[in-house]
Amino acid sequence: MGDTTQRLDRVRAIDRPQAFAVIIEAVWWVTIVDATLVRYHAEAYDRAMADQDQAEREPTEGTFTGLRFVRNWIGYHADPSDFIQPQALGSRDAPVTAWTWQSVPAPEPGALPPRGQAWETTRHSAYQAHLAGRTIGETFERAATFLQVAAKYSQLTD
Repeated sequence: MGDTTQRLDRVRAIDRPQAFAVIIEAVWWVTIVDATLVRYHAEAYDRAMADQDQAEREPTEGTFTGLRFVRNWIGYHADPSDFIQPQALGSRDAPVTAWTWQSVPAPEPGALPPRGQAWETTRHSAYQAHLAGRTIGETFERAATFLQVAAKYSQLTD
């Protein structure tokens, strides 16, 4: 996960297919590491979350929930370009960390079973609140920083 999120700074806007691929790979890795820590190191994860002040806890939780929404929809129901807005910063060589998450419409409720509808509605709301309009770099910085802390706590409890 760390290698993937670090690659975001090195990929340039001029290579759009690679840029989209690296962003989606980062979504995948971050959400997998998050799920692994929640499932197998719940105490460490909860401790890391509790150590954040309240003002930081909600955006962190919302970031992970929003990234889960992206992971679930890209490739099956949406294209990466539906979520990601490349930025023109005066240079075609700008890093993809300056790109932003676009606002996306809520999923059609009929496309999912009732239980899935509630989950995806919650995830979509978190995406809109904590990712849409923010940069790719800000999102992955928040996620990676938290996961590194949680991983350190998990090493202390093993």
